[in-house]
Amino acid sequence: MLTIYGVYRSRASRNYWMAGELGLPFRSVPVVQARRVADPLAADAPLNTKSPGFLAINPMGLIPAIEDDGLVLTESLANNLYLARKHGGPLAPADIREEGQIGNWTMWAATEVEPHAVKIVLAHDNGIEETPEGRAEIAACARSLEKAFAVLETHLAERDYVVGDRFTVADLNLAEVFRYTMSQTDLFERHPQVKAWLARCQSRPAFKAMMEERLKEPEQGTWPESKGLLIPP
Repeated sequence: MLTIYGVYRSRASRNYWMAGELGLPFRSVPVVQARRVADPLAADAPLNTKSPGFLAINPMGLIPAIEDDGLVLTESLANNLYLARKHGGPLAPADIREEGQIGNWTMWAATEVEPHAVKIVLAHDNGIEETPEGRAEIAACARSLEKAFAVLETHLAERDYVVGDRFTVADLNLAEVFRYTMSQTDLFERHPQVKAWLARCQSRPAFKAMMEERLKEPEQGTWPESKGLLIPP
C-alpha cells in the first residue's frame, strides 16, 4: 500500500490530493515540520522532520515523502508524476509527447513560480505581511510572478486545462503551486483565465476532500504534543 509521510498543511497536500484523484488506498503517517514542535527531539514529541524515525525515510528532513512497494520518493511534484505514470488513467500522459509536456510544465512551476510563491506564504505565516519589510517582500514576489501568470494566461486562452484538454497531473501540480499565490488577488484579476482555471481545479471532489482534512489540522504555531502521531523509528 502507498504510504504518504507528512501533514496535510504542507506540500504533502499535493500527494494526498493525487491519491484521492486516483482512488488509491493509502496509509497516512503525519510528520509535522520540526519548527512547529516545541522540542522536536523530546521523547514524547510528535513525529517530525527531525525525528530519527523520519530521517531514516528522508535524510533531508523534508516532507512529504512517499513509500510504494519499497520505493521511496521525496519530491512532492515528482511523487505525483510517478503515481500518474504507474496507475494511468486520464491524469496520466496519453503518449510520450504529453509526458514531455507534463514534465515541462511541472518543472516550470517548480522553478519559475514556487520560489516566489513560497516567500509570499512565509511572509503571512511569519506575521510580517503588514510590516514595511513584509509588504516590500510580497510586492517584489508579485512582480516576479507577473511573467509566469502571463505565460499561463496565454496558454489557457484557448483551452481549459494545461495539457491534452483534460485535467491531468500537470494541472494538479500547477494548481498546488499557484494556490500559494492566492493572497495576491490583483494578479488573478489581471489574469482571468488563470483565475478560472484554478477555480476549475479546486472544484474537483478530491481537492475538496483533501482540503477538509487539511482544515482539521492546527494552523500555524506549535503542534500539539501527541503520542498518537508517533511511529517506531
